Amino acid sequence: MSHAPRRTPKISVLLPVWNAEQSLASCLRSIQRQSEPDFECVLIDDGSTDGSLARARDIVRGDARFRIFAEPHEGLVPTLLKGTAICRAPILARMDADDWMRSDRLALQLAALEAAPELDAVGSFVRIFPRHSMREGRRAYEDWLHSLCEPEILWRNRFIECPVAHPSLAIRKTALERHPYRDRGWPEDFDLMLRLLREGPRVGMVPRRLIGWRDHPGRLSRTHADYGQQRFTECRAWHLSRDFLLDRPDYVLWGHGRTGRALRKTLARLGHQPRLIVEVHPRRVGQRIHGAAVIAPEALARQRGGLPIVASVSGLGPRTEIRSALDGFGLLEGSDYVVAA
Repeated sequence: MSHAPRRTPKISVLLPVWNAEQSLASCLRSIQRQSEPDFECVLIDDGSTDGSLARARDIVRGDARFRIFAEPHEGLVPTLLKGTAICRAPILARMDADDWMRSDRLALQLAALEAAPELDAVGSFVRIFPRHSMREGRRAYEDWLHSLCEPEILWRNRFIECPVAHPSLAIRKTALERHPYRDRGWPEDFDLMLRLLREGPRVGMVPRRLIGWRDHPGRLSRTHADYGQQRFTECRAWHLSRDFLLDRPDYVLWGHGRTGRALRKTLARLGHQPRLIVEVHPRRVGQRIHGAAVIAPEALARQRGGLPIVASVSGLGPRTEIRSALDGFGLLEGSDYVVAA
């Protein structure tokens, strides 16, 4: 283990590592090149079976800003909990071992949090790479992330997808201690964001591409069951039940395609049933789905009866159209309705 500097740093980089020998060098060198000098990097090796630990020690040898800890393999969440306890700075910057950060990442995120004491955390724009093999879904997600440039916008979009690319997160340690990482069988980053955002628009965004976010077939988000689409739906529904739908067993569901059906079924297990379902397909209007009357959009204003509305559709175009319609009814996003994928 390298010798840590005596003075408490301004920011700690929390870097879990597991079998990342091939990408670790570019990650660590990008951290070493930070323009902000007052940082520490807490690297927790989660029982790697390749040469990750030796590679890390070789790269940062003699650099007192890096503290390396070798632990038995327990998985990502236990490793993050260990690292959180070890980090000494008041702000923690998450990082993944297969990504890289721009040299001004820490400086810009520190400045953003210092300028906005009401925020618990900030993310940043990212550049997903390699570009030549990027799927359309990843391009759409990158574009969507870059549209969340204000805390209020980010908060309103919280139930669609995880609104911060987690390797770009810089978070106050007090907030992370209040909402520690946990393993609930669904994505730990989405779960953390939804707990933070339950308190309001407390997460911001630095509108710069500060992270190179590697996308490859072996990435945990592609291979682990906790990151499957149904697990995202379960996480989303659980938080809706404790946030927007708290103490509101009845609601209006706009959209009953594949996305809306999956959310309806999951919310039903949590005690929430739609009283109305809004559909644009004329053949469905007038029917009943699991006891809910299917109505056309233009009937919503007179039949809603004050019920909260959950719009659950995929795709930016349909979501934009629904928001426009609901705003046209004089409804307020976040209070009267939310949009969820």
